[in-house]
Amino acid sequence: MPTHATPPTPVRAPAAAPPDHFRFHASHRHLAPAFGSDWFGVKAEAFARFFGTPTCLLAQTGIVAIWIGLNVAGLTQFDVYPFILLNLAFSLQAAYAAPLILLAQTRQADRDKAHTEADAQHREALAVASAERQALAAQQTAQMMALLEQNTELTRLTQELTKRIEVLTAEVHGRVVRGGV
Repeated sequence: MPTHATPPTPVRAPAAAPPDHFRFHASHRHLAPAFGSDWFGVKAEAFARFFGTPTCLLAQTGIVAIWIGLNVAGLTQFDVYPFILLNLAFSLQAAYAAPLILLAQTRQADRDKAHTEADAQHREALAVASAERQALAAQQTAQMMALLEQNTELTRLTQELTKRIEVLTAEVHGRVVRGGV
């Protein structure tokens, strides 16, 4: 019964893990969502972000203009001059908007501080790695210089031995030719 040899399957080394470029930010991941990741946090952040947009300012200006226009023109009488209800609406809006905006700013400052600390750690790690590479380069340079010196010395010894062999060969040749060994 003939046996067929199957070629051996090559053994592969395990692949190296890709570098984690955000490893310095790992300890600060809990700060990623501005108000938390729950429903309130998501809505509060969206609300705080919306208040500074031109869309919000233009919409608010339009609503106020329509409010005042309707009441001054006499089309409706739900908030006559001096517009107490409009003032109350602005006060209510400010009462809710200010804490949410301040909370967003505080959380953003915390995230910025955490990112600054992570970046500082990253710079320190880069500096350490750079110093290690420089030390390794200096060590390798010193080894190369030592090898070059050894090579130079070996070359000099080889030249001396070659000259000595030439002298001895000439001496032996001279004795053989003269017939007196």
